[in-house]
Amino acid sequence: MVKVEGTIAELKALFLQAVIEEAKEVVVDAGTKVVKKTVKRTKSAWQKFMAQKKNQIKFKSGPNKGKLDLKRMSKAYKRGRKK
Repeated sequence: MVKVEGTIAELKALFLQAVIEEAKEVVVDAGTKVVKKTVKRTKSAWQKFMAQKKNQIKFKSGPNKGKLDLKRMSKAYKRGRKK
């Protein structure tokens, strides 16, 4: 059992303060979720290039097999920009 002491006005003030703080937290969380869904960042030129060339992604061979060959992909990207 819990023993609570204080006047009714003090208890109401404490309760209302706690409710207001919790409501603020809920509103902030909901607001950030909405903003995350609506804000879209523009892709960089490299990201656009990678999205177009998904089927042409180059992989290394030999002991580094399976890793992306970023050097070759970078050269291809730079050659495409010179045109």
